[in-house]
Amino acid sequence: MTNEMVMRLVMEEVTVAEAKARLSELIERAKRGEPIRITRRGKLVARLTGVERQVKPIDLDALRALTASQPFPPDPARNMRDEARY
Repeated sequence: MTNEMVMRLVMEEVTVAEAKARLSELIERAKRGEPIRITRRGKLVARLTGVERQVKPIDLDALRALTASQPFPPDPARNMRDEARY
């Protein structure tokens, strides 16, 4: 049995009307790797699948340099407290 044959067996099939009503749920399932077939009048019209995202590693040195270069904002709570005294 080929991969395509296996995918057809485990892939859920929903109508366009069902997909519209359950879109959020179907997107979450596709995101987890479960492909969804969408049909209209029994014919396949679309396939919903998740997107493979490549995780980009964080450059900690660049992040530290960026953070260090940012000016510290004034403390709004302290300013409100001090203004209320006078």
